[in-house]
Amino acid sequence: MPASVQLAGAEIELIDVERREHRLDDALNGPATDAGASPGSEVRQRWTTVLIDCPPSLGLVTLNALVSVDAVIVPLQAEFLALEGIGALGNTIERVKKRLNPKLHIAGVVLTMVDRRMTLSQQVEADVRAHYGELVFGTTIPRNVRIAEAPSHGMPVLIYDNACAGAQAYILLASEFIRRRRIAQENARASAQANAQQQADHKASHEPAP
Repeated sequence: MPASVQLAGAEIELIDVERREHRLDDALNGPATDAGASPGSEVRQRWTTVLIDCPPSLGLVTLNALVSVDAVIVPLQAEFLALEGIGALGNTIERVKKRLNPKLHIAGVVLTMVDRRMTLSQQVEADVRAHYGELVFGTTIPRNVRIAEAPSHGMPVLIYDNACAGAQAYILLASEFIRRRRIAQENARASAQANAQQQADHKASHEPAP
């Protein structure tokens, strides 16, 4: 779901709206019932994965996104000031998780505007990988003029010039994301099956002998 200039006034319009933090969640998952469960919506039925583009600020629009999703992918510029920002974002995600969305977690960190000719980029990448480990995607997005040019032509870079280094990096990132998502789903299913088996074994062990 791409951002839009029409969202510029949403921060003010949402202030007095009931369940203002849940407006996007209700639109994606359907409004909560009296029992507290969401019946689902046409969006969830049609798409297995929904990506939501967020503004670079923590307002009601971003908060709505954090409440409505399961996971967050954090784009991080290869600059030291960005390291402070990701720390603050991590704290915000923890607060939202405790109060509004217990499923929320960081699914990955993507290093962007990477220029390995610069020592600074190399140092930031090393620090981020040392701190976040496997959360950091192996794919990085290079500093690329074609990525910067694409919005001025009203096109995503994959259409503007899909052969450039930036577009190819995003294609690799998408493949890595899909692969990670598939592995996470398989692990979740395996864990659920193991828990079900343990409960069944525990129940059987407590049944009286005939």
